[in-house]
Amino acid sequence: MTVNSTVREWILTLPSNYNNTYPYRLVFGLHWLSGSFTDVANGSVIQPYYGLPPLMNNTAIFIAPNGLNKGWANSGGQDITFIQQIMKAVESEYCVNEKLRFSLGFSYGAAMSYSVACTLGKDFRAVAALSGALLSGCSGGTDPIAYYGQHGISDQVLNITMGRQLRDTFVKNNGCSAQSPPEPTKGSKTHVLTKYAGCSTDKPVWWTAFDGDHTPIPADGGPTNKNTTFSVPQVWDFFSQFN
Repeated sequence: MTVNSTVREWILTLPSNYNNTYPYRLVFGLHWLSGSFTDVANGSVIQPYYGLPPLMNNTAIFIAPNGLNKGWANSGGQDITFIQQIMKAVESEYCVNEKLRFSLGFSYGAAMSYSVACTLGKDFRAVAALSGALLSGCSGGTDPIAYYGQHGISDQVLNITMGRQLRDTFVKNNGCSAQSPPEPTKGSKTHVLTKYAGCSTDKPVWWTAFDGDHTPIPADGGPTNKNTTFSVPQVWDFFSQFN
């Protein structure tokens, strides 16, 4: 499609048993810097769409958009406009539950998912930001939205303080009780999941800190592996709360 005079590309992945009378979740999977939409849709260092399709069991339509210059600078809000136009196109042709839109991504894709939360918080049910930072802007940024954040304590690309900054936006917006979540010690090869207390009942905030570097597939106990990472089931646990 053409967005602001620029040709943009995206991949649509339908459930294998698509039924035009069933309202499906809509899930955007956003790639990292120097990645692409095919990395997300087909799986490379990650499982396809960050491993969610098998867990969602044919209840979702997945979208993998392609960023400009292999990233999500979102200059002038053009990537937000791109996502809005995809939503309009998909929902005009397919059966989507408009109350169950989601976005997740790693690194630059996490930054863009955060930007989606800031600008389209009223249109999306939840986002998951895996090792992100404020890279794609935050126009608006005052609406509550269910938010999952995850970050490595030894991240050498985007320091964990950057991930905490994104998290704290929605700790505030969602009315959660302020706290300092525990984080694992370096060398422990573990992760710590905190579910914030006091949030609006339908706007939870979850935060996972793990002993590791900049990766979308952290795993306890040793080297990361896309088939053993705890990220996939935790993101699904978060998203599956919403029906």
